[in-house]
Amino acid sequence: MFNPNDFPSPTLIAVNGETLEVFEAGKENAGNPIVLCHGWPGHAFSWRHQMQALADAGYHVIVPNQRGYGRSSRPAEVAAYDITHLTGDLVGLLDHFGYDDAVFVGHDWGANVVWGMALLHPTRVRKIIALALPYQERGETPWVALIETFMGPDNYMVHFNRKAGVADAVLDANRRRFLQNLYRKNEPLLPPEPGMMMINLALAETAAGDPLLSDDELSVLDTAFETSGFTSSISWYRNLDRNWHVLADVDPIILHPALMIYGERDVIPKSPSLRDFVPNVDVVSLDAGHWIQEEKPEETTQEILAWLAHSNAS
Repeated sequence: MFNPNDFPSPTLIAVNGETLEVFEAGKENAGNPIVLCHGWPGHAFSWRHQMQALADAGYHVIVPNQRGYGRSSRPAEVAAYDITHLTGDLVGLLDHFGYDDAVFVGHDWGANVVWGMALLHPTRVRKIIALALPYQERGETPWVALIETFMGPDNYMVHFNRKAGVADAVLDANRRRFLQNLYRKNEPLLPPEPGMMMINLALAETAAGDPLLSDDELSVLDTAFETSGFTSSISWYRNLDRNWHVLADVDPIILHPALMIYGERDVIPKSPSLRDFVPNVDVVSLDAGHWIQEEKPEETTQEILAWLAHSNAS
């Protein structure tokens, strides 16, 4: 079990008029950066099992708490969390360290930001590794309406957009229980009963599957969200349609070398059109749920390192 005391101390870095809390490993490997981007409701801590292995492989590992999380800035405006600002923060990090480009790795929402980096700032991206969330095709219908059509009005992403502040308050009031019920393994991530999934998880006594985090690991997340609350991170979801408009005139094809890692037990479906939009992608599936790099840390690390070595040699 990972000891949270072994996680590196952060540095606060000024980026684009905001502040990012950034954790690093392998600083001695200057010139070979890899940036790891967490998902929702996550933390840089979610990459604790991969950081040292990547540093040992020769990478300067840069792991931000993205805006809205931990001790990073939490702007009040919802629009401050759109894909332009989120990717702009990563560009700002590269500029801070003096890097032209980097390998970008993202899980869940972090994967969405990494795909967005390749679309909006293609020259700043060397390679892409995405976990859980494949490239999301921009169709003719804005994303919130599309999700509502297929998943219904009680889907949490729809609810976050249609009922501003409601879920935020419930999650804040039941913070530790929500996180404990959400971070589970050995079962697909499903609500304990029909309805607003995230609210139900916050109110339920327990959830399916086994706890993923030790009490000490859970406390890292609990303390972080006690500081930040949930509203700023939920604001990422409240920009889904804004992001849809931002990407309207962007070339949707990503030509960078890419690795897509799925969890076989994850409820996020595999993309049947992934190679249409990311032709240079390799695909791996692990026997894991949604929290791939935490549930299967050794296997995830091995897949990442093997793919990076192979792509470097190609």
